[in-house]
Amino acid sequence: MSMLWVKTLHIVFIASWFAGLFYLPRIFVNLAQQSDSAVQVTLLGMARRLYRFTTILAIVAVALGMWLYLGYGIGVGPGNGWMHAKLFFVLLIIGYHHACGVMLRKFEQGKNTRSHKFYRWFNEVPVLLLLVVVALVVGVAISLVQALTQIQEMTLVFVPKILAIFAAMLIALPFMGDALQGQ
Repeated sequence: MSMLWVKTLHIVFIASWFAGLFYLPRIFVNLAQQSDSAVQVTLLGMARRLYRFTTILAIVAVALGMWLYLGYGIGVGPGNGWMHAKLFFVLLIIGYHHACGVMLRKFEQGKNTRSHKFYRWFNEVPVLLLLVVVALVVGVAISLVQALTQIQEMTLVFVPKILAIFAAMLIALPFMGDALQGQ
């Protein structure tokens, strides 16, 4: 399989994984607020299925990322500190995913002690992690453009990063606003 296909699939699976990570804590918000047992059963079923499906997406996304790293050598060798930083944040994202599973089990066992406000804030963590990873990857893309074109203007590095973060925030702000307002 060509490297571009692997990259494309990696990006698609990452986006899908994050869609699940954005929505699952939102279900937790509703579960923490809900007192009707019939609605809680429905929400728990939704959360359980979403977590299971999101886990599959995460495994494929990480496997494709490892294929790019080990198979094609992307980020390997000297001068690739960005990849080490990205891998650190990927580990944090995997930890967040695991924490969602732990919280889901607590809801299933009826042992949740946290309020809906906690889950509203918890829901913002993947947004911040995604912004950091996007900034790291865009920084690498700019470095490649600079190396290929021999343009060494220092401000060139910051413009695409700022645009990428701005675009990601525009996409994420409606979700963040809804989560914080309780809608």
